[in-house]
Amino acid sequence: MRTLRTLAAGLAAVVAFGLAGCGGDKSDTNNVSPGSGTASSASNITGGITVFAAASLTESFTTLGKQFETAHPGVKVTFNFAGSSALATQINEGAPADVFASASPKNLAVVVDAGNSAGQSTTFVKNQLVIAVAKGNPKGIAGLADLTKPDLKVALCAEAVPCGAAAKTAIEAAGVKVTPVTLEQDVKAALSKVKLGEVDAALVYRTDAKASAADVDAVEFPESAKAINDYPIVALKNAKNAAGAQAFIEYVLSADAAKVLTEAGFQAP
Repeated sequence: MRTLRTLAAGLAAVVAFGLAGCGGDKSDTNNVSPGSGTASSASNITGGITVFAAASLTESFTTLGKQFETAHPGVKVTFNFAGSSALATQINEGAPADVFASASPKNLAVVVDAGNSAGQSTTFVKNQLVIAVAKGNPKGIAGLADLTKPDLKVALCAEAVPCGAAAKTAIEAAGVKVTPVTLEQDVKAALSKVKLGEVDAALVYRTDAKASAADVDAVEFPESAKAINDYPIVALKNAKNAAGAQAFIEYVLSADAAKVLTEAGFQAP
């Protein structure tokens, strides 16, 4: 009888310990950091988060948005991708947004100077230009000097757009004069001209050329090192989801996000 009572007591202790252990695991799960891609203590974030982001961030931020939603069940991240100058104008005109990720500090400064940012911005990546050409580089373009040939059609971004400002800096550094047949409002539009065969070359970001590697080749050129763009991100003053905005920015600055951005071709800040 004593043996049976002893066994029963032992089993009860084991069950009690197991239940306590389950409770401890649940608590630990709730304290996992957002960057781990697992539900975290910030999982109390609800509703939608609207992110205005430079067109060159389209592929990377789309991936990060999905990862963030997985880490925060019930949260929906909506993106507005366009040229940074256009996005800054939209924000200052009252367009509803929680976060602004610009391809240039200059365009973000337009929002800050208008009093529409909340707190300090943070540079999270850098980007560099390449010459996008048709697959196989049929025109034999090797550098910026080749873009001056009269038989070549070249697309550039407008100077108000970060990729256009960077292109101007690089071209001036090369000491050449490039006459584009078109000036586009964002880097994706400039790249599409090459993909469609409407131009022979375009100055675009390395990341955009890499994302379209099936359709275009990228020609590196040394002057691009003089026109590297910083990408800052900031929460906005009139954010409808301030907590969500901050959580998304923290995720963009996490190690998990850095891996996605680096694989896309972005450089560390």
